[in-house]
Amino acid sequence: MRSFHAARPLQRRRSLRPLQEHGFTLIELLVVIIVLGLLVGLVGPRLFQNVGKSKQAAAKAQIELFGAALDQYRLDVGAYPNASQGLEALQRNPNIPNWNGPYLKKSVPRDPWGEAYKYRCCPGQHGDYDIWSEGADKAPGGEGENADVVSWDVERR
Repeated sequence: MRSFHAARPLQRRRSLRPLQEHGFTLIELLVVIIVLGLLVGLVGPRLFQNVGKSKQAAAKAQIELFGAALDQYRLDVGAYPNASQGLEALQRNPNIPNWNGPYLKKSVPRDPWGEAYKYRCCPGQHGDYDIWSEGADKAPGGEGENADVVSWDVERR
């Protein structure tokens, strides 16, 4: 018969040394913080710069869509909506015969900076109509993200 002690697996001996605590030193933490700070300082501005460019591109795309909808409106009605009717005439019938809209799938969107697009027509200063957004600064002119996005500079396809 086997003894009770022989059936148990061998146990490892415990070390007499105290367990060493593992962790990070203050210098290691400071190095990590400095590296993260450098990454944020170098990469962050480039990322935010692209946000402004994407808003400009979105405004250009919306103005192109307005142009296509206005052209379809003109084909149906015979003229572009006047300034008092505005771009809303692309979504709701302003009691015009031959209106065959809506010419936009959704309501007239605001520009990427939350403002209404400006519309001048019949004639505009730069063609049959002018559509523009004043950019992030919400004022005429500007550069970069503050630059105006205008229909007369948008390429027609």
